[in-house]
Amino acid sequence: MEMENVLRPLIVVGGAVVLTLLIGWVTDLLLRKADSRHSETPLWGLLRRGRVPYQLVLCTALLRGSYDQAELIREHRIAVGQVLTLVLIGSAAWLVVRIAAAVVDSTYDRYARVHHDAARVRRVRTQVSLIMRVVTAIVGVVAVAAMLLTFPAMRAAGASLLASAGVLGIVAGVAAQSTLANMFAGLQIAFGDMVRLGDTVVVDGEWGTVEEITLTFLTVRTWDERRITMPVSYFTSKPFENWSRGTPQMTGIVYWHLDHSAPLEPMREKLRDILRECPAWDGRDYGLVVTDSTPNTIQVRALVTAKDADDVWKVRVTVREQMITWLGAEHPYALPRVNTADAVLPPGGIIPSQDGSAGRRLHDPPRTGRD
Repeated sequence: MEMENVLRPLIVVGGAVVLTLLIGWVTDLLLRKADSRHSETPLWGLLRRGRVPYQLVLCTALLRGSYDQAELIREHRIAVGQVLTLVLIGSAAWLVVRIAAAVVDSTYDRYARVHHDAARVRRVRTQVSLIMRVVTAIVGVVAVAAMLLTFPAMRAAGASLLASAGVLGIVAGVAAQSTLANMFAGLQIAFGDMVRLGDTVVVDGEWGTVEEITLTFLTVRTWDERRITMPVSYFTSKPFENWSRGTPQMTGIVYWHLDHSAPLEPMREKLRDILRECPAWDGRDYGLVVTDSTPNTIQVRALVTAKDADDVWKVRVTVREQMITWLGAEHPYALPRVNTADAVLPPGGIIPSQDGSAGRRLHDPPRTGRD
């Protein structure tokens, strides 16, 4: 009898563990074979990420179903059964999230390989990311609710909770007004195509790339590797620059302040030569014109084009640096300078008087009141 009391729990628990490992190994083997046969889709390989929650569900379900036959810790049978039920619900929710993530990622990967429009791919990627967050939140809430309903006290209190749901909903809505606004703004961004993952944006004077979008906040990675976290409601309530909206092609501007004697035609030829040697230039267009003039300098503007925001930055800095170097070496007189020579006198060398009287020559002594 004592031997039976020892062997029964070992057989039940050990059998559940061994059977779980065996089924898990067979399932993983089948997924690997399916992944090797269907290399065009990553679904089967992605499903292997769920083998841990899958085995946990199997083991917990087997233990929950055979625990009564094990006759182990009889005085705490109800408590152990309750714990196994909670673990089963949690692991099942985990498995559902992993399966949903595998299906969504596989669909996105197939879409990205078929469509070559980067803007559309980023849009779908943004929507997929937010959809997965919504699915995870829904599955988590349902799992927690299912866990709570396993307790008899919670079922008994359900009526009172439903009766006060209206008042609690109003209070929660007022208290979480900003949070709800951010959540709806996140959904609006995802399906309104306002901003997408990978877009180049300018917000509050900061230039960067959208790195992460959630239901409540958005992260922008700046050019110097800083991260700016902003509420998503900012992008639905305030204007911002999206350099990736529509076509990613861009036109860049380079300014120089030069002397009036700057050689414009040679500068246009040098700009053409610089762009031909610059791999970031897309070859669409370029130009160089004088846009402003002051008593001391002229403002020269060059227009260059590139396929995206990153390349247009490379073209701008390359053109600016090489043009300044070339002017300093070949045409130093074109660089701005401070004139220290004597002014050129009008004909006759007479300097006009401020009060309208007769002027004086340059080398005459200044007049006084007694003259």
